[in-house]
Amino acid sequence: MTALDVLIVDDEPSIRKMLAMWLDAGGHRVQSASCPEDALALATKVSFDVAFVDLRLGSLSGMDLIPDLLKASPWLKIVVITAFAAIDTAVEAVKKGAMDYLPKPFSVEQVELLLRCVTELRQLEQKLAALEPGGGPLGDVDLETRSPAMQQLLHRAQQVAKSEATVLIRGENGTGKGVVARLIHEKSPRAMGPFGVVSCPSLPPELLESELFGHVRGAFTGAVRDHPGRVSACEGGTLFLDEIGDLPPLLQPKMLRFIQDRQYEHVGEAVTRRANVRVITATNVNLEEAVKAGRFREDLFYRLNVVELRVPPLRDRRQDVIPLAERFLATFAIQSHKTLAGFTNRAMQVMEQHDWPGNVRELRNCVERGVIFCEQSHVDVEHLGLQQAAEKLSPALGQRNSPEAIEETHIRHIIRTTASLEEAAKILDIDIATLWRKRRKYGI
Repeated sequence: MTALDVLIVDDEPSIRKMLAMWLDAGGHRVQSASCPEDALALATKVSFDVAFVDLRLGSLSGMDLIPDLLKASPWLKIVVITAFAAIDTAVEAVKKGAMDYLPKPFSVEQVELLLRCVTELRQLEQKLAALEPGGGPLGDVDLETRSPAMQQLLHRAQQVAKSEATVLIRGENGTGKGVVARLIHEKSPRAMGPFGVVSCPSLPPELLESELFGHVRGAFTGAVRDHPGRVSACEGGTLFLDEIGDLPPLLQPKMLRFIQDRQYEHVGEAVTRRANVRVITATNVNLEEAVKAGRFREDLFYRLNVVELRVPPLRDRRQDVIPLAERFLATFAIQSHKTLAGFTNRAMQVMEQHDWPGNVRELRNCVERGVIFCEQSHVDVEHLGLQQAAEKLSPALGQRNSPEAIEETHIRHIIRTTASLEEAAKILDIDIATLWRKRRKYGI
């Protein structure tokens, strides 16, 4: 059976301990909570596959926790457990989004059967997603994720896909803004239409206008034939304008008119044309600051920003680093005709700690490099080219490292593996104010 991430929410320590012992023996990754607050804190940090939720959590109701857990992790499978089994409560739990109902006392066989169902259901969901347009990995960025923030982003993207609203996708380079744009297109009613991409900084203003709106023969030197332009080519589909923050000022009024009225003219022609095209844009710059500085029109900004989606950087979804790296490894190993068992523990530790300024694209390139240079069974730090990252992020005990470097590494690890700063401070045996000061000191 595939190892699952499991959350146990029960106010009885004996139940939590027994269930965790069974699950741990089956190779699953288990975390427990005794109250709804702790459960939600964990669910916003870890993308669980299944949650066992007790209906009576002291004076609180586990029934009310179900919608909140699903809001934090839309793909979570919830199994309600209770000693007070009744048909009406089972029906209510299912209506609220629970997958199944397990009356106490239950056996290890019942738990195993439920987990098999969860595994089969997840595999079926993935197969169905792969059959849908845009369901598989697109471009440089893999859409499979264990990050609640990324799950919520993809859920919102699929919601907005059903509309005709203009979407502004924001995020750092390499996070996958273009992939999210294509997902919106392929989940939309326009999925059967064309999807065109124009990178705004890639051409000078006069050529960018021609690329977007087209030109007629003789419109300028070198225009030896008519060119319909990307807007015309995307009729009935979606036009994705990448790095819209770099749109030249001279083109911004024409883009505003096109966004508002879907009207435009070919360069060198006075005939006004109309377009049936949806517009999605993306940027990695602060458009609000560009508006204040006079580099970007305020009215155009508000026209573009009807729906805003923010793609989180990879450093904010560290639970995705190793799964992404493993999928990239499998792909590049096949392309290179190599048999590789995986990454060394040292390589995985460094990858998890690295901040990845180039985001998923940097990780992909790093793994590709690792596959090329690896001549053993496991890819190590040296193959990945992460020696400097290893020295910076993982000072080893016994080496010539300062106490501050060792302390910083330890604090970073504790914060990354706990649900709250309060819990981290307790484990570190310091008060919360001291932890805040140390976070400021080390830039955590």
